[in-house]
Amino acid sequence: MTSDPAPSTREAILVEAQHCFAEQGFDGTSLNDIAAGVGIRRPSLLHHFASKEAIYREVFERSLSDWILRIEAVGDAEGNEPWDQLELVVDTCFDWFAENPDFVRIMRREALDNQGHLGFDLGAVLKPLFDRAAAFFDREMGNGVFRKHDSEQLILTGLGALLGYFSDTPFLQGVLGRDPLSPEMLDARRDHIRTFFRAALEP
Repeated sequence: MTSDPAPSTREAILVEAQHCFAEQGFDGTSLNDIAAGVGIRRPSLLHHFASKEAIYREVFERSLSDWILRIEAVGDAEGNEPWDQLELVVDTCFDWFAENPDFVRIMRREALDNQGHLGFDLGAVLKPLFDRAAAFFDREMGNGVFRKHDSEQLILTGLGALLGYFSDTPFLQGVLGRDPLSPEMLDARRDHIRTFFRAALEP
């Protein structure tokens, strides 16, 4: 039985950097921190990336691109009833965030700090997805499938419920006294999110 190949040094740097940025933020993370986590020296790290900003941008952009592609793929699925489509998108978001909690924390920090390390406007990048979701809700509310609400406020509430759970796991662990990312807790949270949307939207 062959084992999985070891990650490249570049990949190891990105994985370690994502964890450091999630835990310590951009300003609290140094190149030395990342290099030490990988087990290399700073000059070796700089052989792969020219600066901390370059590492941060690649960490952020590749995860953001993966998330957007996943959401667009399920959004483009044809033949689903509106309730099935809603559940598919919510489950896809939930599963991706559960697999990538470090990125969720980085994204929340970026949204709060807005320090310009990315070189692009995160809100502007996500606006097409937001507008598309709002149009979906407005259409199905107009068709009588969903109860009428302010679609933008509904999306903001849902996003907060999803993002906050995964970005605040250290705090939640203290409050709950157990691991918020355990399979049992994730199942309970997923069921609650589904129930929330069902209760909010059933006519």
